[in-house]
Amino acid sequence: MSETNENITRLDLDGKEIILIGTAHVSRHSADLVKEVIEAEKPDSVCLELDEQRYQTITAGSKWQDADIFRIIKEKKSTLLLINLVLSSFQKRIAKQFGINAGQEMIQGIASAKAVGANLVLADRNIQTTFARIWHGVGFGGKARLISEIVFSIFSTEEITEEDLEKLKSQDMLNSILNDLTASFPKLKRPLVDERDQYLAQKIKDAPGKKIVAVLGAAHIPGIKEEIYKEHDLPALSQLPAGSRAPIIIGWAIPIMILALIAYTFIVHPAAGIQQSINWVLWTGSFAALGAALALGHPLAILAAFVAAPLTTLHPLLAAGWFAGLAQAYVRRPNVREFENLSEDIYSLKGFWNNKVTRILLIVTFANIGASVGTIVGGIDVVRLFIENL
Repeated sequence: MSETNENITRLDLDGKEIILIGTAHVSRHSADLVKEVIEAEKPDSVCLELDEQRYQTITAGSKWQDADIFRIIKEKKSTLLLINLVLSSFQKRIAKQFGINAGQEMIQGIASAKAVGANLVLADRNIQTTFARIWHGVGFGGKARLISEIVFSIFSTEEITEEDLEKLKSQDMLNSILNDLTASFPKLKRPLVDERDQYLAQKIKDAPGKKIVAVLGAAHIPGIKEEIYKEHDLPALSQLPAGSRAPIIIGWAIPIMILALIAYTFIVHPAAGIQQSINWVLWTGSFAALGAALALGHPLAILAAFVAAPLTTLHPLLAAGWFAGLAQAYVRRPNVREFENLSEDIYSLKGFWNNKVTRILLIVTFANIGASVGTIVGGIDVVRLFIENL
């Protein structure tokens, strides 16, 4: 049986009393509620919607001053880091609007658990596993649409009121949001919400003690109330998706086809083959350079994008943006202060472009997007010249 009172849900399960607190991650009221419930209930365990990585970030902070921008680019993590920064900027901007820390309810949960001597349980799935399962499931079109919608929502200047935040914790509003999410991205809801509901539910009911308090985003409460009565395989939910061979095959097939068409055209019509090669260089190089320029890259970074793109677009394991980013980092290397200012600069679109770190990440991403567009346009042009000279 269960008893629900506003943002608190009580469940009885196999002799355990489980108290679920539904929160908004940037609400001062949520942090106050967490403190009040834990200190009043004095549970044996406190479960938090955190994994180890996010727990370390909250407790120790992001040690940006230790980061190496060259290593980030070489390890192909620049776009992932940029997306993470964009996502965190939205939450931090709202939190700053209300004068609180993002994730304050989790910080309060940690402090209150220590104050009452409760076991602290990090109940959420590893964030990288969730990202990997999301990315694997939405397809190419879904990836492009998801990124565009995230970026547009992040840089919206519309402010949200504290009342709006509290509405996010109401069951009617919650169901509406989830229904919209399912309609827009039906494959996204499963790894982002459903699987994590299952993972969180299992971790909560496995927590030691007879009385458990769980601090959760309100979006997970309905699912957990249903899933907590079932058994779930945590290792299976933690598995990374198996890589598909299709992207690898396509990644090599396209450049091989382009090179074969140019080579054949050279044989039957050398002048047309030369024109194909020139057009390929101009299309791929120009679009990659345009991407770097839109990100306000240094002239050397723009040049690096132009020179690298005709070759990197023919090799699936290379990317023009990496060379542009490395060139930008060489001439405009971020200092310690730039890394330390990231948490402030990511509040705004202007900050993203002014900070040397995010400028490099933008250059890498935009140059890669430009090179991809150039590959499509240049490939069509190569095919056109091939057909015209058969």
